[in-house]
Amino acid sequence: MGEKILMKGAEVLGESAIKAGCRLFFGYPITPQNEAPSYMAKRLPEVGGVFVQAESEVAAINMLYGAAASGHRVMTSSSSPGISLMQEGISYIAGAELPVVLVNVMRGGPGLGNIGPAQGDYFQSTKPGGNGDYHLITLAPMNLQEQIDLIYDAFELADQYRNPAMVLTDGLLGQIMEAVEFHREKDLATLPAKPWAATGINHRKKNLISSFDLDYDRLEAMNQHIQDKYSIIMEKEVRYESYFADDADIILVAYGTTGRICKAVVDTMRNEKKSVGLLRPISLWPFPDKILQQIARKNTTKGFLVVELSAGQMLEDVKISVNGVKPVHFHGRMGGNVPSPQEIMDIIHSIQWEGK
Repeated sequence: MGEKILMKGAEVLGESAIKAGCRLFFGYPITPQNEAPSYMAKRLPEVGGVFVQAESEVAAINMLYGAAASGHRVMTSSSSPGISLMQEGISYIAGAELPVVLVNVMRGGPGLGNIGPAQGDYFQSTKPGGNGDYHLITLAPMNLQEQIDLIYDAFELADQYRNPAMVLTDGLLGQIMEAVEFHREKDLATLPAKPWAATGINHRKKNLISSFDLDYDRLEAMNQHIQDKYSIIMEKEVRYESYFADDADIILVAYGTTGRICKAVVDTMRNEKKSVGLLRPISLWPFPDKILQQIARKNTTKGFLVVELSAGQMLEDVKISVNGVKPVHFHGRMGGNVPSPQEIMDIIHSIQWEGK
């Protein structure tokens, strides 16, 4: 076991990336993740890395494209409006099959909104936020220790599948402080070889890294190749936590910060002998639809309550997964507001659950 360190969430993002082998960071400041680039500006030179504050989010994402094309592990972090500005570059990166890690510390929206925690970027992260048919591997931690693990995993998955990966957090996880342990560190000598990278021609053919092709058939073939890759990811990389969901009558579905709160709700209601459980998606894409289908088909399951810091975005994926087999209810907060455990318990008690 390693040493426990008290750190702020946004700084944990930076140290996690370094431990995962990231040595290049390009970013632009935006609250509530400003401590991440600030931390990287100090730490990366200490480990032989490079930090660049770009002139904008648009510049940062394109710097990421170039650095990833050279075969390095690279990352940027931003918050909701900043990620919006990066969407064109993210689409190019996905089309060029470049492994990069993106972190979105979500804030209240739409528009400029505020710096409070929110989950209104679910659609933007799990569906193509830019043009074309592509997906980001999207992972959502509920605490800072899990954030460390998922940042590390995001780099591994990005390299394995040559696909951009996003870690989706929020203003609460970006600003809280918790005791964490860095128990994994990537040996740079063991980083996977990238024969496709543009590292300078040396006794090999030229590597062309691009998402551009004017030949319709070749572009269609490229798209089909990417879709085949997504099928493998959807089969192999689904992640979730089932917390007392196996025997529960009422299933809460929540991720990230709301998943953390709902876990406390389950503990409290279980102590009161109430049959409540939690299905917490950890991978938002690929989404754990099959496990939700299985739970919905159980005779004991009376229904679902989706809790989000949004007007209901993951709600759509839950409804599609459950497919009308059982009722799906919703409770959302917006504008930076976070529900209390008691608020969620009151909602549970107010619902007329079938067969209760």
